[in-house]
Amino acid sequence: MAFEEKRAWIMVLVTVASYAAYLAVVLRRHEGAAPLAQTSYASPLLWTVGAAIVTQIALNITVAIVSPEGANTKDQRDREIHRFGMYIGQSFIVIGGVTGLALAMVRADQFWIANAIYLAFVLSAILSSTAKIVAYRLGFHPW
Repeated sequence: MAFEEKRAWIMVLVTVASYAAYLAVVLRRHEGAAPLAQTSYASPLLWTVGAAIVTQIALNITVAIVSPEGANTKDQRDREIHRFGMYIGQSFIVIGGVTGLALAMVRADQFWIANAIYLAFVLSAILSSTAKIVAYRLGFHPW
């Protein structure tokens, strides 16, 4: 398995785990009768994003130490697959930005704006990494 593919797997797993942890914390804080938008979300969001970044860095370093072959080298195929995955994943960043703007224009609660943008970042990371994994597994066919 190429080192870049390992990095893509780490990104998918860490992103899914951190978002699941965020949802668990926010939904646990939610009190039954109150609207969900009144739930405190900022600190869980910041903590899960920070923890995901630190975890991903630590796992990448650990994988590079355990199996160092290819950790410091990228060939042309790796660069093209990385670019391909990033192009695909960025579509959700744009969708999240537009959704955040639309929610702000209709004066939605900050809770929904922040969660829409955070969900777009999560989906972007998952889609980007999944596209890279599929390209490594099934072959890369540039357009």
